[in-house]
Amino acid sequence: MYAVPAGASSAALESIVIGITMANKTSSGITASIFIDNEDGSNDVYIVKDASIPAGSSLEVMSGNKLVLQNDGTNGDNLEALCSAASSLDVTVSVLEDV
Repeated sequence: MYAVPAGASSAALESIVIGITMANKTSSGITASIFIDNEDGSNDVYIVKDASIPAGSSLEVMSGNKLVLQNDGTNGDNLEALCSAASSLDVTVSVLEDV
């Protein structure tokens, strides 16, 4: 869904996630998760896990919070989404890059 890019000449770079909204595009309820696939290959962290989203509704995940992701110049954090039904979820992410 979102990968922190490397800076110029593969320099370290940080990004701040200021908003995540998940929207159910279907006429049935779904469950969805958002997690950070950590740049070091382990220690993945769920931001929200198996949240219920009714048909045609949305869920704001980051209400009032901020999240710092980073790329060390070689490996970067990835923000990923999972959903209980294929092609049923739209995710909008607001990010400030190179901060």
